[in-house]
Amino acid sequence: MEAIGIPLIIEQFQYVIIQIATQSGTGTGFYVRDHHLIVTNHHVVKEFPEVTIAGKQFTKTLTRVWYTDLKHDLAFLKPPEHVEFPNIQFGEYRDIKDGDVVIAIGHPYGLSYSATQGVVSKVDRIREGLKYIQIDAAINPGNSGGPLVNQRGEIIGVNSFIIRGGDNLGFALPINYLNVALALYATHRGEASSRCPSCDFLVLLSNIDSGKYCPSCGTEITLPIVPEIESAGVGVPGMIEEILRSLGKDIKLARNGINNWEVLEGSAKIGISYNTESCFVAADAYLCQLPKDVNLIKPLYAYLLQENHKFNGLVLSCHQQNIILSCLTYDQDLNLDSGKESFSVLFRMADQYDDILKKQFGCLERLEE
Repeated sequence: MEAIGIPLIIEQFQYVIIQIATQSGTGTGFYVRDHHLIVTNHHVVKEFPEVTIAGKQFTKTLTRVWYTDLKHDLAFLKPPEHVEFPNIQFGEYRDIKDGDVVIAIGHPYGLSYSATQGVVSKVDRIREGLKYIQIDAAINPGNSGGPLVNQRGEIIGVNSFIIRGGDNLGFALPINYLNVALALYATHRGEASSRCPSCDFLVLLSNIDSGKYCPSCGTEITLPIVPEIESAGVGVPGMIEEILRSLGKDIKLARNGINNWEVLEGSAKIGISYNTESCFVAADAYLCQLPKDVNLIKPLYAYLLQENHKFNGLVLSCHQQNIILSCLTYDQDLNLDSGKESFSVLFRMADQYDDILKKQFGCLERLEE
């Protein structure tokens, strides 16, 4: 199979690349059609039995973690239903050579469908008893769990980690390890399972010893099982989630990484974040964008300034082309009652302002990935 060109590879892979978010961070995954699974890193999903996923062909949704593998840093997720994903081929590990051109695809720093090109620095770099493909293609936070692809458009590894402080020292788990894990789990698809990090035995609900130990070697195992009652969060993040839940929002679906949440209200998208250094909770509703007609911009600015005098705690502003409705709360002042009031007003007014600005001032729909 000959090289097919990087633009075509990126075009093909954008439909199988999956964005993944949990309470503690974000990462990347990719769909494998032969096994009807989403592959990612274990450290992306960590201890969470449910995560949110999004892709080119489907909106953000909640899904189950089916398989975890701490030793090889792998996890398999349930894919969304009724989505037709393209089939991507796997390459052969024995064909990889030092100096081969490779592409790492993922979502670094939330920049979706980013690709970085580099070369294989060393095929068989040993780390903690496993072989890794060392590459100089940039792997950044959010790339973890994405595919490493050769020039023929074949997956040859799973982007796993970097050496912090190094100059593009990235490492990908070779495809042969993934093939073994997929084969091990093939007859148990849909079951919660964990591969024992000590003896590689596949631990299931049906064979786990005393509810917590590997039946083969006795190592303590945690299966990715959704608890009947989710434990309440603590501190300010817990209060934010309690407020959102009281306003009818799906908390699990709203989570978008550590101390970040995202909800939709009508046509407006609201991002909520808690900055532990400044101690402020910021809620920003991104509305629409400035109109093309420059004659409408001055009347628009006058309207925004006028509206800012009407609400205590809400501010309409412009950032580059975007019009944003925001509220800022000091964490010590946040409680259930005050949070419900400020968030509910923000949500309601965000949807209203979005419609008003488009109809009266010709503001443009925001471009979304």
